[in-house]
Amino acid sequence: MVAFLDFEKPVAELRARIDELRETADANSTLKIDAEVNKLQQQSDKVLRDLYAKLTPWQKTQVARHQERPHFRDYVAGIASDFMVLAGDRAFGDDQAILGGLARIGGTRVMLIGHEKGDDTASRIRHNFGMAKPEGYRKAIRLMKLAERFGLPVVTLVDTAGAFPGVQAEERGQAEAIARSTEQCLELRVPIVAAVVGEGGSGGAVALAGANRVLMFEHAIYSVISPEGASSILWRTSDRAADAAEAMKITAQDLEKLGVVDRIVPEPIGGAHRDKPAAIAALGAAIGEELAMLGELSPAALLEARRAKFLAIG
Repeated sequence: MVAFLDFEKPVAELRARIDELRETADANSTLKIDAEVNKLQQQSDKVLRDLYAKLTPWQKTQVARHQERPHFRDYVAGIASDFMVLAGDRAFGDDQAILGGLARIGGTRVMLIGHEKGDDTASRIRHNFGMAKPEGYRKAIRLMKLAERFGLPVVTLVDTAGAFPGVQAEERGQAEAIARSTEQCLELRVPIVAAVVGEGGSGGAVALAGANRVLMFEHAIYSVISPEGASSILWRTSDRAADAAEAMKITAQDLEKLGVVDRIVPEPIGGAHRDKPAAIAALGAAIGEELAMLGELSPAALLEARRAKFLAIG
């Protein structure tokens, strides 16, 4: 059962009525109940379509953060084959907030790297809710260098509220690790494709998104700070997060217009969490197309295109 968001209350009420009808039905009223259920289902689907056709930036933020959206391991299972995990930064340890390894996507051998938030309490704690420490970014750097050495394209999946802000992370050089990871993305002499699949928060997201092509799911968000954080700074309260989300232009649609992202990947009606296989397949197809296009460029052309892309922003 999908967890409903606050703004989906009309849909939740219709689904509750459908469930109630099914529970109270008996053998003699099956046909009548089926007709009523179909009518309510059509009404529910229409309400859902209408809601998602005009989501506000704050509502998109809620969708992007939905706990049931696909995560890195779901994408690995759905679009990659022969995935071989490569762990550790060879300096401190292995950060489970960022996972990576060798894989095949559509027949192309790639280095696949991404944030993993986890999907239950235990896994969320293990993966630190997708908030990486310095060793996570240094692992990403190591894997990108390895990919470049063997001429493999790099694919990154971005889904994080931001880099971990704890004392231990700062002691181990969080800012430097993020800066080095961003630099490594920009200096790669192999194709790199990044996809913002959920929440793209601050430098923790940018560190994996300095790509030739930046893709973004239809209801994902990408911002320099969370709406709540921006609201706290601007208005000294987090209650105006919706206003901050509107002002910051964090949606895929706004960012495509601004040239920050290159392609919007459509989601199933109601968000990626409502039809994970369809969402994963759509992203896999988009990544495959981008890799095929970039595979025709020389290392020098890839570097120049990446440089021109980011210099043109703003």
